[in-house]
Amino acid sequence: MLNESLLAALGEILPPSALLTAGEDTRPYECDGLTLFRAQPLAVLLPENEAQVVEILKICNAARLPVVARGAGTGLSGGATPNIDGVVLSLAKFKRILAIDPLARTAVLQPGVRNLAISEAAAVHGLYYAPDPSSQIACTIGGNVAENSGGLHCLKYGLTVHNVRRVRGVLVTGEIVEFGSDALDCAGYDLLALINGSEGLLAVITEVTVRLTPKPREAKCILAAFDDLAKAGEAVAAIIAAGIIPAGLEMMDRLTISAVEPFVHAGYPLDAEAILLCESDGTPEEVLAEIDEMRMLLENNGATQVEVSQNEAQRVRLWSGRKAAFPAAGRISPDYYCIDGTIPRRSIAPVLTRIAEFSKEFGLRCMNVFHAGDGNLHPLILFDANCPGDAEKTEAFGARILDLCIEVGGTITGEHGVGVEKLGGMCVQFASAELECFHAIKHAFDEAGLLNPGKAVPTLHRCAEMGRMHVHRGQLAHPELPRF
Repeated sequence: MLNESLLAALGEILPPSALLTAGEDTRPYECDGLTLFRAQPLAVLLPENEAQVVEILKICNAARLPVVARGAGTGLSGGATPNIDGVVLSLAKFKRILAIDPLARTAVLQPGVRNLAISEAAAVHGLYYAPDPSSQIACTIGGNVAENSGGLHCLKYGLTVHNVRRVRGVLVTGEIVEFGSDALDCAGYDLLALINGSEGLLAVITEVTVRLTPKPREAKCILAAFDDLAKAGEAVAAIIAAGIIPAGLEMMDRLTISAVEPFVHAGYPLDAEAILLCESDGTPEEVLAEIDEMRMLLENNGATQVEVSQNEAQRVRLWSGRKAAFPAAGRISPDYYCIDGTIPRRSIAPVLTRIAEFSKEFGLRCMNVFHAGDGNLHPLILFDANCPGDAEKTEAFGARILDLCIEVGGTITGEHGVGVEKLGGMCVQFASAELECFHAIKHAFDEAGLLNPGKAVPTLHRCAEMGRMHVHRGQLAHPELPRF
């Protein structure tokens, strides 16, 4: 509990406006983008510099007070869900771009800088930040590092981990640490990949140095329509098998198209069972050759319509539909649940067929939209939280999809992380010895387990409760949290 002495200690570091304890003030922090799980923290702390973060963590560590670091709250796995016996440490005020070096092609950023703001600031130098999650207008670089976010162009340009040079953070003890360096290599063990995707379990991120990418001279996007999902999946495999790495390769099914097109008027054919968006970028000569080759492969694999963007406005419009898939789901359903799993590309067609079977079994519609190039699925299960039993069926549906990803040789996440959502899936995917290794890493950084406790890596006891390797379908991943 936050006793008077603890509140007084925190009050010496933060002004009253940055120390929120009233229920009406902490309620906006009760969940992230995964609204199925909610909890209110004892307090929300809003520091504005690293020195304050250091002192806050020292106090929390001494008091054994759990701390959940939070960025913009756009995460979709419950990674920023508060601990009811702890505090939320919001980095929302850390929103300065500290430096941009156009010669080194790097940018130094505070963790609260929005993903899109990086590219906007670097544009004057002919540079941009390549990872572009659909939430890039709101999500922050600190959260991107914590979840190892991807985006529409991750197939060619990589995930966050491939575009980060250095991360500075604070351990729960208050010690400042750095991972990676401004150079391409660093002395000692290279732990940079470890902090990427660590979901707030190891350190509180206070600064990030990212790699910037030169803007391509030209980019064109192909819209290819198919009358069968399997044919679209085969076309994806054919493009990759030909040695082509498109700048973007995305797929949407019929339900997604029907939700998106009336929303943004991207120009998608409403009679298609699936569409692919295939982008090529580089020099005009490279783009022309690659577009021609992809067009031929798409037609040979059953595309009923192939259209190439004729100008930048059309290219942006085609991508706008893909980026608007999530809000479009909100227009046709009271609620939706976004799944994140990754499968081998060869399994796209059979997995989509199985998801359609699950949809009929549970009586819930499912929009399929995903990064087809790397097999990162994002099924959107549509439901109504006010309809009795819908939330439970939705959760069971989602668990079946994640089990299916493992069954075909994939994994339970591609970029959204584990959070509280996929603890059961972790029990299925990893053996006890592997989970023990994960906990050993956590213990090395956070001996008392105060940073984001109960997230990402389940305890062996939790797995035993869930029925290890035979997780009960639809079981609440975080049973102590109320579900709405």
